[in-house]
Amino acid sequence: MAEWSFLTNHAQALLVITRTPDARLKDVASALAVTERTAFALVRDLTDAGYLVKQRDGRRTRYEVQEHMPLPDSTVRGRTLGDVLALLSPA
Repeated sequence: MAEWSFLTNHAQALLVITRTPDARLKDVASALAVTERTAFALVRDLTDAGYLVKQRDGRRTRYEVQEHMPLPDSTVRGRTLGDVLALLSPA
């Protein structure tokens, strides 16, 4: 059987960062079993799209997830990123 994932790497990266806002790219890469370069590209995509805001904290980077942002998928119009994160990552 072919391997596949229910959530995209972008969604999985958002979950990792939601749980650990000060996660390093190395941590994101390890959690997703991808290279750091791929993790960087995922975080850059999410930042460019407005789903993440990067903030420097000394030498570390913290990420703030923008839960109010609408989902880009047309099948779930009216839902926000926060709606999905609440289902997948309960407090």
